[in-house]
Order: sequence, then C-alpha cells, then structure tokens
Amino acid sequence: MRLAMKPKPERVPLRTATGKNMKLLLIKRNWVLYLFILPAFLYFFIFSYIPMYGVQIAFKDFIATKGFGGSPWADPIFKHFITFFSSTRFAEIFWNTISISFYYLLVSFPAPIILALMINEVKNNKFKKLVQNVTYMPYFISMVVLVGMIDLFFSNTGLVNQLTALIGLEPVQFLQKDSLFNDMYVWSGVWQTTGYGSVIYFAALAGVSPELHEAATIDGASRFQRIIHVNLPAIMPTIVVMLIISVGGIMNLSFEKVLLMQKDINMEVSEVIPTYVYKLGIQKAQYSLSSAVGLFNNIINLTLLILVNRFSRKVGENSLW
Repeated sequence: MRLAMKPKPERVPLRTATGKNMKLLLIKRNWVLYLFILPAFLYFFIFSYIPMYGVQIAFKDFIATKGFGGSPWADPIFKHFITFFSSTRFAEIFWNTISISFYYLLVSFPAPIILALMINEVKNNKFKKLVQNVTYMPYFISMVVLVGMIDLFFSNTGLVNQLTALIGLEPVQFLQKDSLFNDMYVWSGVWQTTGYGSVIYFAALAGVSPELHEAATIDGASRFQRIIHVNLPAIMPTIVVMLIISVGGIMNLSFEKVLLMQKDINMEVSEVIPTYVYKLGIQKAQYSLSSAVGLFNNIINLTLLILVNRFSRKVGENSLW
C-alpha cells in the first residue's frame, strides 16, 4: 500500500507581493542570513547606539548625582562648546589633531596598496607568504609594547644613536624634539598597520581575471603598465571605499599611542583632541565640557564622511551609499 505524499506548499512568487508583504516574505525566506548578522547588529546597537543617549550632557551642566535626565540644561545651550572654542589652547589642540591626522592619512593610506601590488607580482609563493607574514605580524604588537620599542630604539642611548655613533655622527634626541613627534607617530603606525591593511587589497587583486593580463601582454604591455592599467582599475572600487572610511575617521587618532608618547617637553605638539577629552573627563571630572569636545570631533568626522562620499558618488560610481 503506497503512502500518500503530502504536496509541498507552493512558494508565493515575489512579483505578486507588494510593500510590507514583500519585505516580510524576503525575511522569511532568508531568515538564516538575518540570524548571521544578528550578533553584529546587537553589538553595534548596544555599544554604539544606546550610549548616544548620553550625548545630551554636552548641552547640560552635568551633575553625577542627578544623572542624565535630572541635570539642568546649560545656559546658553552651547556654553561648553563656546568654552572650548574660546580656550587659549583650542587653536593649538585643533591644529595638532589636524596636522597629525592628515599626515598619517597621506602616508598610511597608499602604503598597503603599494605593498599589495608589489607582493602580487612576486612569483615565488613561499617568498610571497613569508613577506605577507612578516609584514602582518607587527599589527599584533600592543600599543604599550610599540611605544616601549620607540623609547628603546630612539632614546639618547638607544640602538639608533648607538649605530650612528659608530660612524662618527652626533646622537639625535628623537624623543625630545617637537619637530620629530609627528614623524615618530606616523611612521611607527605605518610600520605596524601596513601589512594588516594590505590584506583587503590582496583579496581584491585575487579577483583580477588572468585573461586581462594575457591580453595586455599580447598587446605589448610591460609589467609596470599592467599594474597601472589592469590591477589598479580592478581594485579601484575597494580603494575608494577604504578612502571614504579612512577620511570618515580621520580625527580619531590612536588615543593610547599619543598618550603614551606624550612627555612634558613635547606637550605643545602632542596634545590632541582625544587626549584632551580624556584629561578633561577622567582627570578633571569636567564631563559636560569633555563631551562637548568629543562631540565636536565626531561632527567633523561625520561631515568629512558625507562630503567625501558625495564627491565620490558624483565623480565616479563608487560610494558607501
């Protein structure tokens, strides 16, 4: 006796669904994919969006015992912003932040691209993997250890000055010169992050069709010409997206690194907005003023992100939204 098979329920075609019904139908059909993104959604919602409720203290005279809601509003409402803008240190701190940020972006952004393009041309797979691992490893060094290495190598009796003394040169006080602070910060950061940043460009280069290189070779293109006219255009969408993201966080310097590198002798060039916010909020308990300064910093980042994204969308076809 044959068992009767139950007919499978017919799937509702998407073309017959409209509006909310279509959205619910898509969610129902792809619920596994939504389950995968749930942890990331919860992470950003809990640690990024919920804390935004506390931004209001930038416009209040915050009193810890009264909390966010019970603290009185500042009079005028932008009192803490005015206090920061009228401060004698505003121009110095703002210029330090801008100068280090743009210097770091100018040097650190093209470095992973160049490294990825160079290693991609290496034919020996063992050597290629060795270079990738060696350049990737510094990323795992903690910031405390990195600054300790800077102090160890570039102090008056450090390794660099000992090597220069062997050839008869005078020791250079790297850590005491204001003019060298930006260089020490930027180039140590480039050394630490270039290998890690190149990973995404390696992935993009892996998707370049070999047929394009074969066609370019038949047309007589040299290796350098193939890099410029084949590889670079292929990874340009990735480069544009990464540039937009980098510009959007340009004012977010490494707080830990700057704070660890600060000394009394270089304070005029090393005091930046992140460290200033820390000192106001944690050390001096000026919570409203520190929140106003931090909000001002984030507004600049958001403005730059929107402007660069809009410019990219008008000039080319790549943008974040």
